[in-house]
Amino acid sequence: MALRGGAEGATAAASLRSEEPSKSSRQTGQEAAGNCLRIGIVLSGGQAAGGHNVIGGLLDYLSERHPGSQLIGFKDGPGGILKKSRMDITEDIMAEFRNTGGFHLIGSGRDKIESKEHLAVAAQVVKDLDVDGLIVCGGDDSNTNAAVLAEEFASRGLKTCVIGVPKTIDGDLKNSQVATSFGFDTACKVYAEQIGNLMMDALSAKKYYHFVRLMGRAASHITLECALQTHPQAAIICEEVHQQNKTLADIVDEIADIVAGRAEEGKNYGIVLIPEGLIEHVPQIGALISELNELLADVTTDVQIHDAVMTRLSPANLAVFEFLPASTRQQLLLDRDPHGNVQVSRIETEQLLLQLVDVELEKRRKEGKFAGKFAGITHYFGYEGRCSFPTNFDAAYCSTLGYVAGALVAGGKTGLMATASSLDKPCADWTVGGYPLIDMMCIERRRGKDKPVIKKALVELEGPVFKAFQQMRRKWAQGDCFRSPGPIQFSGPNADAANFTLALELGTTKQINIA
Repeated sequence: MALRGGAEGATAAASLRSEEPSKSSRQTGQEAAGNCLRIGIVLSGGQAAGGHNVIGGLLDYLSERHPGSQLIGFKDGPGGILKKSRMDITEDIMAEFRNTGGFHLIGSGRDKIESKEHLAVAAQVVKDLDVDGLIVCGGDDSNTNAAVLAEEFASRGLKTCVIGVPKTIDGDLKNSQVATSFGFDTACKVYAEQIGNLMMDALSAKKYYHFVRLMGRAASHITLECALQTHPQAAIICEEVHQQNKTLADIVDEIADIVAGRAEEGKNYGIVLIPEGLIEHVPQIGALISELNELLADVTTDVQIHDAVMTRLSPANLAVFEFLPASTRQQLLLDRDPHGNVQVSRIETEQLLLQLVDVELEKRRKEGKFAGKFAGITHYFGYEGRCSFPTNFDAAYCSTLGYVAGALVAGGKTGLMATASSLDKPCADWTVGGYPLIDMMCIERRRGKDKPVIKKALVELEGPVFKAFQQMRRKWAQGDCFRSPGPIQFSGPNADAANFTLALELGTTKQINIA
């Protein structure tokens, strides 16, 4: 496998590596072997660029700090722990995967280890394998699981420490101590390239509106970042929709107003960005989904689903349900994911909005309020962004997180998330540590029950990122301010530039220009 070079050695852990131990603390090979560690790692949930570098960073830590240690990769996600499905990861194997996309070295999965039976099996597995530490790379749900495992292992008196690593392209796993999740930087730059390509097509053909749905179930970080990178005519932000209690009709009117305004200038083309979780954030539909989740938690057949919807839905939610197109109604009834969430990636919100905007413009045409042309094309940019070669930032960030996770296990720490901060500086100047998983948790309703889960970080409407977008969006709506950033760059002047979200949140604005 051909690999690009340059990023694998650049980690904040370099400061740890460069510390030469004093003569009194140096160990012979035999003494070092007595300090060997056995650490397991599992990749959980959806893929995100840089996962292989987390494994590589962990292996680097063990090789450099605890020679003779063993790194165990649990295959195909948390289910691999329960099945004792594993592989030993050596440097010869790892060399093939550094700086590559995907999770295919050990695979991933969405199984949860939360029942008493599964927790008991997991505890027995780590005991049988004599594992000193378990590293869980995942999003909010996966790291919630990590917190549960840490508590379970500690209560049983096991030595196995559990450390989480923040992974999700959605960018919604962050807080005061966790600046960003790995994969977000890469995914946004992949999507921005594709959006930029569509912008050049729109500007060239001058006859299409491209409705683009982007990943982001609960939060709109990806849509917001891509908007800052590309300058579309419209970008819907779920959190703003929810705060302002907007209806579908309100959203449709806003898009139609932009289309009509541009048509008056002879511009019958443009780009509309839509987060995939939008439909849950429209209050009237969000209420419907919440009730559907409760009803569907205890039904198993199509007949039961039909009866539950038609006879047990409240009148208000039933009216909303019947208003939606048949295709959308069917998509809302699809099986929930393992965490009890509606599968928003299978709900074609972009098609729904395109149809409703078309209907609204035809209505305005008949009323003499619209004389332009409108032709729409829909797109969904989802899995394309999850397994790209990681950007320089994600490559270095992931190597660092893996290295730090190993150090936390060696220090006997458990129930923490590996962190790196000062990310606006060169990676050699980053600082590292661990943050308690339990401090991130809140209570949410899942499958009809209240459960403790790690709180998702939503777009802050009073924060610097949304404020920057808010300042420019009217200009972008009417003008052709298109920005096509092109493919991910691994070298050159823009290769190491932070994404707009991170730069704005950390106050590093000199390197960015959103005008």
